[in-house]
Amino acid sequence: MKIGLALSGGGVRGIAHAGVIKALQKHRVEVQQISGTSAGALVGALYAKGVSVEEIVHFFERSNLFHPRTFAFRQAGFINSSVFTDQISQYIPENSFESLPIPLSVTATDLHTGELKIFKKGELYVSILASAAFPGIFTPIEIDGNTYVDGGVLNNFPIDLLGDCGIRIGSYVNKVDLNSRKLKHSYDVAARAYAINQYHQDKIKFSQCDLLIEPDLYNYGLFSFKGMKEIFEIGYETASKRLETTAIFDGI
Repeated sequence: MKIGLALSGGGVRGIAHAGVIKALQKHRVEVQQISGTSAGALVGALYAKGVSVEEIVHFFERSNLFHPRTFAFRQAGFINSSVFTDQISQYIPENSFESLPIPLSVTATDLHTGELKIFKKGELYVSILASAAFPGIFTPIEIDGNTYVDGGVLNNFPIDLLGDCGIRIGSYVNKVDLNSRKLKHSYDVAARAYAINQYHQDKIKFSQCDLLIEPDLYNYGLFSFKGMKEIFEIGYETASKRLETTAIFDGI
């Protein structure tokens, strides 16, 4: 039975996906198909290539997004997305979806048509960058005359791309703490409103998961780089507990 893994967007919180993958490997769960959005697309591509969990974490640690060399000048974003092409190529030398041992699909948003784009063949690097181009932070990506930004705008949790899988695992890193009352500043209100909207869009698809792994990452923002190791461990511990209490892999 084919097992699929969907990895949500979530900025640096996406490193929790690597923790989830570590737990899956420890429980000998072999994934045959992957879908990912934004940070999930990055982690998904590295995992699909066979990059170790330790190296996936290292990729995030050395990204150093806010180094001056990454700044975009007179462009539609603060950070130049294209600077990460070299980093990706160090871990995935072949620039194609077809080179990946595990099939991968990633999402991006077409700014011209307002439609979702699913990339699963052809050039890999630009597709990943397009999926991860968070609007206003990273510069948009041009592909074949079209302009793309983060797939999370329209599909932040691509579990629906695993329709032909017998078992679908969802790793979701944007759970909202609905009990929080920390709204001291205007940006707290704006961020919370955005998070609630995103969460309710994604939550509709939770029923499509045979196994949902949803770590509590309330205390970590999209760019909480100092908390990466903690985020990774929370992802691992949450996944381990879920795997220890499920029977869906029995007999496979």
